[in-house]
Amino acid sequence: MIPLSILDLAPIVEGSDAQSALRASGRLAKHAEGEGYTRYWMAEHHSMTGVASAATAVALSYVGSQTNRIRIGAGGVMLPNHAPLTIAEQFGTLATLYPGRVDLGLGRAPGGDLATAKALRRNSTANESFPQDVQELLGYLADGRSSAVVRAIPGEGTKVPVWILGSSLYGAQLAAALGLPYAFASHFAPAALSQALDVYRRSFRPSSHASRPYFMLAANVFAADTHDEALFLRSSAEQAFANLMSGRPGPLPRPDADFADRIDPGILASVRKALSVSATGTVEDVRADLSRLAEAYAPDEIILTGNIHDEAARRHSFSLAMEAMRGVKAAAA
Repeated sequence: MIPLSILDLAPIVEGSDAQSALRASGRLAKHAEGEGYTRYWMAEHHSMTGVASAATAVALSYVGSQTNRIRIGAGGVMLPNHAPLTIAEQFGTLATLYPGRVDLGLGRAPGGDLATAKALRRNSTANESFPQDVQELLGYLADGRSSAVVRAIPGEGTKVPVWILGSSLYGAQLAAALGLPYAFASHFAPAALSQALDVYRRSFRPSSHASRPYFMLAANVFAADTHDEALFLRSSAEQAFANLMSGRPGPLPRPDADFADRIDPGILASVRKALSVSATGTVEDVRADLSRLAEAYAPDEIILTGNIHDEAARRHSFSLAMEAMRGVKAAAA
C-alpha cells in the first residue's frame, strides 16, 4: 500500500474559534495515528481568520503531545519569513521532544498577503536566497558542528528530514539539485504537477539525504457513507476557495448543497479546477479516484487534506480514505 499521510490546515470553522480548531487538530492526529497514517503535517499561514496553524512549530508541539508514534511536521514552513537558525532551533527542539518523529517541509511563498509579509519583516528579496537558506538550515541540523561559530542548540545533530514543497518547476528543480524529497501542492494548485514531477525525477541528484527521488502527492479527500453526503461535505471547501478568490477569506463555511447555484460561474469553474486533484464519495469512489492518481503519477506517498466543517464527519472521512487506500496498488514511476 502507498503510505498515506494527512495535511491539516487547522481550519477555524464558521461558528467556532482558534482554540477549538487546535483542539480538534490534536484529536484528529490521535485518530490518524490509530488509523495507520504515516505523517501528520500542519501548514504556516498568516492573518487568515480560517486557519489556526500560523505558529506552526507551537501547534506541532501540541499535536506531538497528543500522539505517540505518528510523524509530525510542517507542510510547510515558509522559510523566507524566518532566519534559518530560528527554524533549526524550533524543529530541533521538536525533534528533541519527539525523537525520530519530526519532518520539516519548506516553501518559499509568504503564507499571506503583502501587508502580512511586511508585518513579518519579510524582505522583498527573501525569495532570491531561498536555496542558500535551505542549505544553511541543513547545515545547522547536521552533525559535526562543534567548532562552528553559530550553532543550533537544540537542533544540531538531529538531522530532521527536510522536504522541499512547491507548486511550480522552481521547487522541483531545487529538490532535485539538493537531493531532497519533494511534495507538490496539487491539492490547490495542480496546473504544473506533471511537468514539475518530470523535472524532479529526471534531474534528481542522489545525496546524503536521499538516494533516489521521493515524491509526495497532495490531494483533497471528501469521503462519506453516500456520494451525495460527500458532495455536501465538499461544499464547505468549495465555498472557502470561492471566498478566497473573491477577496473575502474567512472561517470555513457550513456545507451548503445549493451554493453552486448562487455563485459566479467563472469563479465556480476556477474553484473546481483548483480542487481537481481530489477523491470524493464513498469508499469505492475514493478508491477509484486514488487509484487513478496512483496510476497517473506513481507517488511514493500521498498526503490528504480535507476541510470539512463537522469534526466527526472529517475524522470519518479520513477513516474511509484509509479503508479505500488499502485497495490501491502502487504504480511504477
